[in-house]
Amino acid sequence: MLAGDRWKACAASSNRSMRAMVLTAAGAGRVEELQRPTPQPSPGQLLVRVAACGVCRTDLHVIDGELPDVRVPIVPGHEIVGTVEAAGERAAGFAPGDRVGIPWLGYTCGECRYCRSNRENLCPNARFTGYQLDGGYAEHTLVDARYAFKLPEAYDDLHAAPLLCAGLIGYRSYRMTGDAQHLGLYGFGAAAHVIAQVAVAEGREVYAFTSPGDAAAQEFALRLGCRWAGASTDAPPGPLDAAIIFAPVGRLVPEALSRVAPGGAVVCAGIHMSDVPAFPYGLLWQERSVRSVANLTRQDAREFLAIAPTVPVETHVRRYELADANRALADLRHGRLEGAAVLVP
Repeated sequence: MLAGDRWKACAASSNRSMRAMVLTAAGAGRVEELQRPTPQPSPGQLLVRVAACGVCRTDLHVIDGELPDVRVPIVPGHEIVGTVEAAGERAAGFAPGDRVGIPWLGYTCGECRYCRSNRENLCPNARFTGYQLDGGYAEHTLVDARYAFKLPEAYDDLHAAPLLCAGLIGYRSYRMTGDAQHLGLYGFGAAAHVIAQVAVAEGREVYAFTSPGDAAAQEFALRLGCRWAGASTDAPPGPLDAAIIFAPVGRLVPEALSRVAPGGAVVCAGIHMSDVPAFPYGLLWQERSVRSVANLTRQDAREFLAIAPTVPVETHVRRYELADANRALADLRHGRLEGAAVLVP
């Protein structure tokens, strides 16, 4: 696209407005439907018409005020699938009409010691979609072209959306379990239902832990190939080599440690978790470890988006209209979802 054509497209967008679901006050617990001017791409940015946006537990943490320094007002949402409508100068790699995915990581400085050592997920200057940068609970959004990704053709817009956080964070967490043959997943929601499929396809035995009494989630896990499913307070049939905790519940850390064999790891996958209670050193002894996962790298995205269609990962989604974002958030908050919620403008 010629530079003049790019800016003609940008000028056209400046005369339009769009619907957006906006967090207007810190910790409000809900978003409001507003009309906003359609944004214009700056140099290096893409203007994307949103086709679908997944609803992630991190969105709840943003909206409920559980994360610090939320920019207000902010449009949440970081599992975005859409079509490029216009591009600013120097926005390389995409053209109008291209389908793109937009994840949580929206900017890194490229200069700090973390960026220079392939750990851009830890960049202290990073900015995140739906947290410091307006996200996908809207009809349009902007993205730095360097942080947008082409998506596998095997997925339609609705089913591609959960890959962009549930899939990516789940994949980064999964990699941290090494070659664990017996893998526990605590909290069987959007991320776990994706990564369980990857692990089963790789020949691992997966054990799903849910809230006590959640028979529906346990049945869902068994349908996806998990070897066993039970309550988070239950003992699995045998020791685990590793466990990933997706639920933001701190008491699950000592619980998972008690189920992991010597040398095993407990990986905390969330951006927020309630306080971890004190526990005896004996749970950690014999070279067990606990570690967290922070954000994602662009390399994580490239790797997982290449792997997903080869499994193939099947995302299970429930569709909501954009105006029903608060209902989708409530369903996620109260555990009424099987798989992932996805907003469609």
